[in-house]
Amino acid sequence: MPWSAPFDEPIPLPGGRKLRTLQQAADYIMQLSEAEQHEARWQVAIENLINAAETGGGWLMFARIGMLRALNAPRRG
Repeated sequence: MPWSAPFDEPIPLPGGRKLRTLQQAADYIMQLSEAEQHEARWQVAIENLINAAETGGGWLMFARIGMLRALNAPRRG
């Protein structure tokens, strides 16, 4: 499945933007600090994005769920 594959429904971001594709989700994660990227919630999201890109099928749904969970998880601090 190409990285340009769209999610069934866009992923809303704070501020009103939306992530529509696997690539946009990956780019979003890459803009996070390195420390934040290494948090478990983002590692799960990354793994699911890669599986979706490599395998397709139901992984696209898991990638969307992983992103939503990572975005909505309580922040440490």
